[in-house]
Amino acid sequence: MEEPVGASPTTNMKFRHIYDEYFEAVTRYCLRRLPVADVNDATAEVFLVAWKKIDHVPSGPEALPWLYGVARNVVRNAARSTRRSGRLTGRLRGLAPPPPPDPSAVIVRRREDEELFSAMAQLSEDDQEVLRLRAYEGLTAPEIGAVLDISAEAAKKRVTRALTRLRKAAMPQPKVSPHPRAIPEGGER
Repeated sequence: MEEPVGASPTTNMKFRHIYDEYFEAVTRYCLRRLPVADVNDATAEVFLVAWKKIDHVPSGPEALPWLYGVARNVVRNAARSTRRSGRLTGRLRGLAPPPPPDPSAVIVRRREDEELFSAMAQLSEDDQEVLRLRAYEGLTAPEIGAVLDISAEAAKKRVTRALTRLRKAAMPQPKVSPHPRAIPEGGER
């Protein structure tokens, strides 16, 4: 990896600390959002950005939300690239089938409660991201705010609202028979 112009031993130590401390967390973040085949490249890109912008990376525990913010952008770019590639492939073939699910991602997701995923799928992408940052990454409202580039109070409200919508989506729906039965006047006999 090329050193930034004028990189000092302190700069190298700061990057090494950030890399050693947060590599696994950033990799897990990417693994939950990308196909396994793309995770190493995405993680490497996050740390490349950190290296290039080492003077802007906060020190201490604030570095992780900053890295998650970079990872969020990397994941979005990867998703856009995949969609563009899929559309191009579809045009070339005359159709664009969805990519098959990645077996490793399926295994990771099976550990989670299926009902929760069903409810999560009913939420907007923004609600899902806020809940992932809170539940999977264990971030606080100020840290979520740093990742999403919003205030801590706005992050807290987003989490609360997303949880409310998740609870509503997870509620069992009443089963309604497609063939209602008529009850004779005077009740059942």
